[in-house]
Amino acid sequence: MNKRALKKALKQSIPILCSYVFISMAYGMLMAENGYPWYVALLASVIVYTGAFQFVLVSLLAGGASLGLVAVTALLMNSRQTFYALSFVDEFRSMGKKAPLMVHTLTDETYAVDCSLPRDLPERKNVLFLVAVLSYAYWILGTLLGAALGQILPWNLEGIDFCMTALFVVILMQQWEK
Repeated sequence: MNKRALKKALKQSIPILCSYVFISMAYGMLMAENGYPWYVALLASVIVYTGAFQFVLVSLLAGGASLGLVAVTALLMNSRQTFYALSFVDEFRSMGKKAPLMVHTLTDETYAVDCSLPRDLPERKNVLFLVAVLSYAYWILGTLLGAALGQILPWNLEGIDFCMTALFVVILMQQWEK
């Protein structure tokens, strides 16, 4: 990886950082509030890595949902990523061993950044990869911080699960104003 690609990826991923850390902290806090240890929140973020579903997952786990229901809900909620991935199949495939990580870390936010990168950017594949890795790291970092804070701070976290809905309301309002 070259410094130019890293600099470009950092710059492109700043908006993702600003949202992921706080949303994933709320998720980590919600997991702690529901009695799950930090490593369960971390494991879910590493394996699942889909914000909206992770918030639903907390409710499903707390309600004792079956594994089948959890799997079907995850599949339905995240099926849109399939269509995102289709537009990058050739590019991700050409990245060799990095391809599985690229598919796993493709989110709404990384897709938006990936689409905004010029096709003729010399270090495009490196930037795509670094944006994916950085975004994944931001989410995991926020989850760990939230899970730790949720376990040590004596806050009443009632209503924190509304943060994902609030994020979408803010985005809608910004788009409406434009």
